[in-house]
Amino acid sequence: MSGTTQNTTGGPATGAQAVVQDAVDPARRPDVLLRVRREPGHEPSVWWNIGAFLGFSVVVVALLSFIP
Repeated sequence: MSGTTQNTTGGPATGAQAVVQDAVDPARRPDVLLRVRREPGHEPSVWWNIGAFLGFSVVVVALLSFIP
């Protein structure tokens, strides 16, 4: 195969593989505003969001119970 390069799987290398290899995670881009960038594995638990939703829902229902 003259003129083509081989990748590790034995097939011809494509431009898409180079793009994927150089891709940057959009969540880690420095220009994204209002996002706390944490190291992988140190993200907050999803239970905080669930608890906040439930707490907010209870407060809304309690406040609406005062409306006749």
